[in-house]
Amino acid sequence: MQAGTAVGNLAGIIAVRPEEAEIVAELKAGSEEAFAWLISTYHQPLYSVIARTLQNPADAADVTQDVFIKVFRNIAGFHGESSLRTWLYRIALHEASNRRRWWSRHCRQEVTIEAETGQSTEGQPLCIKDTLVDEHDSPFEMAAHQEVRARVEAALREVSEPFRTVLVLRDIEGFAYEEIAEILNTNIGTVKSRLMRGRAQLKARLAPFAEAAAKYPCATTQPSAVACPKETS
Repeated sequence: MQAGTAVGNLAGIIAVRPEEAEIVAELKAGSEEAFAWLISTYHQPLYSVIARTLQNPADAADVTQDVFIKVFRNIAGFHGESSLRTWLYRIALHEASNRRRWWSRHCRQEVTIEAETGQSTEGQPLCIKDTLVDEHDSPFEMAAHQEVRARVEAALREVSEPFRTVLVLRDIEGFAYEEIAEILNTNIGTVKSRLMRGRAQLKARLAPFAEAAAKYPCATTQPSAVACPKETS
């Protein structure tokens, strides 16, 4: 793949993944085609893991964009000590962590949408939320409209860190223990311990819903994208 490859050949470039050493060399050389391949290949997986580690999944798009900006600016410093995939996920989780810290510092300054902002024409109290009428579902709501998936996603966000991150990386993203340890810069024993505690927390939070579903099995459907916690490690 050459830097001067025509845009019309981009589909062919994306369809066949090049050797990692080659793609890294082209990224360092500033190849637009190489960055297009990188974004098309990793945007959705990185967005997914970021969304699941943030308190507000609506922030995931901005954080994902920040990740690729960081990659663009710092690819020259990538020397292959880890795989490109591991490096990308490490940056993604670092940026997600920064966003969580920012949120914890600023959320106390925010005004709830339940706050009154005046009165309606009928003389009734008018809340901020009443002025934000939107007839359409958000992208996240459309993706998670199935009841079971919504319940699992909500329960997953209640799992405390750092157990939630390990749970997402292992049970949803499918990383090996060794890869997770490398991404989080910790040892495999710690990864397994966090995973066990994360699964236990998620299972406990899903228990009431599971019991209700057992009584009315026809009222629920299987989740399309999020798996329930596994019992084995």
